[in-house]
Amino acid sequence: MGEEKKTALVPGRVGIVGLGLMGGSFAKALHAGGREVYGWNRTHSVTELAEIETIDGELTDDVVPTCELIILAGYPQVSIDWLVQMADILSPGAIVIDTVGVKRVICERCFKIAEGRPWTFVGCHPMAGTQYSGFAHSRANMFHNAPMVVVPPKMDDFERADMLERLEQLLEPCGFGSMTLSTPEHHDEVIAFTSQLAHVVSNAYVKSPSCTVHKGFSAGSYRDLTRVARLNARMWTELFLDNADNLSFEIGNLIGHLQEYKDAIDDRDAERLQGLLADGDRRKREVEDR
Repeated sequence: MGEEKKTALVPGRVGIVGLGLMGGSFAKALHAGGREVYGWNRTHSVTELAEIETIDGELTDDVVPTCELIILAGYPQVSIDWLVQMADILSPGAIVIDTVGVKRVICERCFKIAEGRPWTFVGCHPMAGTQYSGFAHSRANMFHNAPMVVVPPKMDDFERADMLERLEQLLEPCGFGSMTLSTPEHHDEVIAFTSQLAHVVSNAYVKSPSCTVHKGFSAGSYRDLTRVARLNARMWTELFLDNADNLSFEIGNLIGHLQEYKDAIDDRDAERLQGLLADGDRRKREVEDR
């Protein structure tokens, strides 16, 4: 690992590091689209399973320098560690992307690793997934019409346009609905609200004693609010702490609003409660109308 390899890049060939829900879905989508796909997973039995129906082989040190696209689909630190180990054998012209749900930590480290080297790291966050994890739950249509947030490195406008066009072509079989450019800072601010806070709220909500007796009394509202209470605790702990400042702000903001509702209910203040509810309804409609 880390020795220089003189192996030619194979156009369109993809290497995927981590064959869980995200990596497995990329593998299945790209394989179905005719791409040559190689994969690596820390648990080797998962790689062997993927070789049966999805990937063309294992992503070994000999294969890494032949890949035009590398997808880092593991936990943040695992992805960073892999890139450090393989930085010197990646092929000139290759594009490396990640799928991590936070961007400041991984982009800061990976942009630095890529600096001065003949390949490009691009921060990416596919806005898709389920409450389940693992290769068994991955699927080829996971990304159909989903947004992809893209955080490119510093480069001139022509280089950026060329790189984004290549990336879109390489990922075309995945069927992303859009690609939104962002900075790492803006991404992490927004994702703290749209994703991370939702997981915290859902996970905390099911800790009510009433949760044990909900059967027969619950329908869509309960199902929608608790969908992401089921999660990979190790992964989300890492993501939450890597975005602690933004997530803490969102939790504090929510607690403040919840306190307003609680105070109005405790005071039996119908006028104040109706005003709070009407304001939330108005905000939701305004956002949808945009």
